[in-house]
Amino acid sequence: MTTGWNPGVLIVGLSFGGFRLISRGVAYLPIPESALRNTWKWRNICTSMVHSVVTGIWAILCFYLQPRMAEDLIGTHSPASHGLVAVSIGYFIHDFIDMLLNQKFQHSWELLFHHAVVITCFGISVSLFSYVGFAVVALLVEINSIFLHLRQILLMANMNKTTCFRINSIINLGTYVIFRISTLAWMTRWLVLNRDNIPLINYSIGSVGMAIMTLMNIVLFYRLLRSDFLKSSWEGKKEKEK
Repeated sequence: MTTGWNPGVLIVGLSFGGFRLISRGVAYLPIPESALRNTWKWRNICTSMVHSVVTGIWAILCFYLQPRMAEDLIGTHSPASHGLVAVSIGYFIHDFIDMLLNQKFQHSWELLFHHAVVITCFGISVSLFSYVGFAVVALLVEINSIFLHLRQILLMANMNKTTCFRINSIINLGTYVIFRISTLAWMTRWLVLNRDNIPLINYSIGSVGMAIMTLMNIVLFYRLLRSDFLKSSWEGKKEKEK
């Protein structure tokens, strides 16, 4: 339901400021000795973890409290779901600027491009009070991001040989298939089936965005599989042969 005043802009601004404060606050928390060589990365991952926990759970609650939104991803939404998308825009703007200022472009261009696509698509949704349900579906991937960020935290803390890391790797891969690959496949299918109800420019932006996200997620899935399972299995086999 559209109103004359869009609270989205205010929420984006408050979210941006909030995540800047969280990022600074993390710097005052204890840091593992092994992570001291890259305190910015530790701070950035911890802040991203906060975003994933908040928005992942929030996205599930949005569909639980407004089940009709799953049937109409274009026009049906609640103030909570609209606010969720705006909060995420604020985070992605914060993270975009944070990476731009603190990381070399050649090491971050993929994520910067990803963030630019997300900010554009989510910005259209918040501005038009439309496609909010579609954006909330996209935020379900943050459930997997919780374990993806936890993996990075464990690696930086030199806990990659622990049982905790192994369990997280299994959960990470499982949630990756459910909340990333399957969700993106479902969203792509929805776009194709509803193309007659979507303006050409929005359909084009959505299609390009989905194609980019799908490619990036397939590449990342392969990297995770190779690093956490294929590589460790190969190393274990070599140890047995010695």
